[in-house]
Amino acid sequence: MERSERGIDRRRLVKWGGLSAAGVVAAAPLVDAGIGHAAPAGRDKIPPDTRPGGAYDRYVAGLAAEGKFSGVVLLSYRGRTVLSRSYGLADREKGIRNHEGVAFNLSSGSQPFLSVAVLQLVQRGRLALSDPVGRHLTGFAQEIAEKVTIHHLLTSTSGMDAPMPDWQRVFHSRAEVHEYHQQWARQATLVGVPGAGSDGHLPGGGVGLTIAAQIVEKVSGMTFWDYVHKHVFERCGMSGSAFYTREQWLTDGHLAHPYMLQADGSLVDAVRNLGKGSVDPNTLGRNPGRGFIGYASGDGFATARDLVRFAEALRDGRVLDKPYADMFAGAKLPGSEPTSYHAYTMPISIVNGQWVIGRGGGAGGIGANWSIYPDTGWVGVILTNCDGVPLLDVCLREVAAVTGAPVNPPGGG
Repeated sequence: MERSERGIDRRRLVKWGGLSAAGVVAAAPLVDAGIGHAAPAGRDKIPPDTRPGGAYDRYVAGLAAEGKFSGVVLLSYRGRTVLSRSYGLADREKGIRNHEGVAFNLSSGSQPFLSVAVLQLVQRGRLALSDPVGRHLTGFAQEIAEKVTIHHLLTSTSGMDAPMPDWQRVFHSRAEVHEYHQQWARQATLVGVPGAGSDGHLPGGGVGLTIAAQIVEKVSGMTFWDYVHKHVFERCGMSGSAFYTREQWLTDGHLAHPYMLQADGSLVDAVRNLGKGSVDPNTLGRNPGRGFIGYASGDGFATARDLVRFAEALRDGRVLDKPYADMFAGAKLPGSEPTSYHAYTMPISIVNGQWVIGRGGGAGGIGANWSIYPDTGWVGVILTNCDGVPLLDVCLREVAAVTGAPVNPPGGG
């Protein structure tokens, strides 16, 4: 395959972050990129493939007809919904259907909310991205406290590792989750040079995001959950989104239940079957219901429409002032491909001459992706609650519909 801005394939998408960051995602300064501004010449028309009955709509409908898609897809253009489709059930036991107002677990797709929280505190002068960990927190090894900065934490270049998180443990309260993360973070060790490379391949590489959340807590005087609810979700008008608890997951009818694949080919409700895990090779053994409540590295919930509201709040300055919105979305490090980069908690790239901002996530029974196309004013959301959805392929189809980039066959060289 020719390495150009015009083509995008599955191999390249995986390099941008795999299923745990499945978004076709990229970043650019939000002011200059033109969210809410006049589109560049030739980009002010709605592409036919994005419309109801267009190629993207037909593709997702075909998957749903084959039992390979359960969830919601949404395309918004300059704040106006162009395509909104919902398929399958949010709760099979109660017969609740998926719809645009259902909130889905985002898995690691909620990590950018942490970045926004940090940058809000930077904007207020409460901390600096160059601050070392030890300026705000105690209990860390001296080399971490002195050498690892907040910038390193948000770009996953801290050089730290920690023990593998206990994915089998069932948590029962917010206090238990909070205490676990406090202790786990302080087991971090420095195994590389801060700023020299990615921590993502390490078993406990996500510990940096936990530390960043604890800095937010220390500086703000609020729990990470309360801070994000008040200063991110509420500012954006994301009324259906939150870090919900497992108790709420079981009782709130607007929360989609994840359905995990089992060895016999059946699907089970993760939240009602904590003793079972997914056999999907991408999330083997994982059950997102065990965590009780998400934290810095993921498991926040959002509706499709709320993710569009998040994009609009970034555009109009409600959640971050423009310079800090630019900082949030801007490329920080080169990626594995010529036009791919890394921003804060987001893999990023340029597709067919357009910037795209966003994030994806996946866990047992969960697949999520949201993308912002700032050059043209598009927002795309894909939320699923069932194993077996070809999420990477759906992402490719969305990007092709919005940008006009060709969908190259998987494995194309």
